[in-house]
Amino acid sequence: MAYTTIDDPEAYFQVKAYTGDGNDPHALTLDGETDMQPNLLWLKSRDSTGAHFVVDSVRGASVWLRTNVENPEQDDDAVIVSLNSDGFSVGDDLDSNANTEKFVGWCWKESATAGFDIISYSGTGSAKTESHSLSAVPHWMLVKQRTDPGGGSNSWEVYHQKNTSAPETEFMYLNEDQATTDSNLRWNDTAPTSSVITVGTGNSTNQSGTTYIGYLWSEKQGFSKFGSYTGNGNADGPFVYTGFRPAWIMVRDTGNAAAWMIMDNKRSGYNPTNNRLYAHASSAEESAVDRFDFLSNGFKIRTGDADTNCDGCNFIYMAFAEQPLVNSEGVPCNAR
Repeated sequence: MAYTTIDDPEAYFQVKAYTGDGNDPHALTLDGETDMQPNLLWLKSRDSTGAHFVVDSVRGASVWLRTNVENPEQDDDAVIVSLNSDGFSVGDDLDSNANTEKFVGWCWKESATAGFDIISYSGTGSAKTESHSLSAVPHWMLVKQRTDPGGGSNSWEVYHQKNTSAPETEFMYLNEDQATTDSNLRWNDTAPTSSVITVGTGNSTNQSGTTYIGYLWSEKQGFSKFGSYTGNGNADGPFVYTGFRPAWIMVRDTGNAAAWMIMDNKRSGYNPTNNRLYAHASSAEESAVDRFDFLSNGFKIRTGDADTNCDGCNFIYMAFAEQPLVNSEGVPCNAR
């Protein structure tokens, strides 16, 4: 049976669905039995058109970027006030705390044990390496330019180990729906290692005189998985084995213009899970089409919709656990 290196996923990742109250601050406590202080928070309104906000403990809770645009970071604690010992506090901004509106926050704890590291660095314009603290090879990376001395902006750069057969030569934009593209400007055609990542000469990962933030994940058995599957175009879609019951999944077709679709275990607490948000879009949550079953050992696709299951298409996915399939004591989990 498949065992895990992490018996308690709630110590490193949790989803918080909440309703805004319009107050500043509005403190939100995570629902898990284990207290967790997030180092990374990704927040989105479910009911309204609005930005995806990303804050972290390196830049500070009030300093946010938006995954759906290429704009530089902004500092405004009306959106997010603090990252707390077991949750976070939001301000009175309508995009994070409009009264009676529904929101969701996805929270990660930085830890080499859980395979997550946050790096911050300055660009030079010359290809170079940047150290990380994973002690393992990163399998999924997000890199974003924080500031631009010329007043411009650059997209979120995505590396995924299953993007193509040579993922270090490719890139995708988190804030756009374009297909994967070949270029040595992002990763210098050099695969990440257990100690460093390599950035090329492109402005979006290494412009001289500007700063960057990077979020790096490495797979951990029973907790996270960054893989791929091939669509078959019908409602009896592929089953994808992860080794855990998922709490959060994002999928993306690599070869076509397509959505970055996100589902989790809190916005729809039953199967099929059909409450979806899009990382690259400000649109409100959609739930018109059945999508996935979250199972004890992975997920099953229940639609032929092109966003998640176009026939013959290569999809990458990023998934984090609610529970491992089998814990270190040999106790199995159930499907929900």
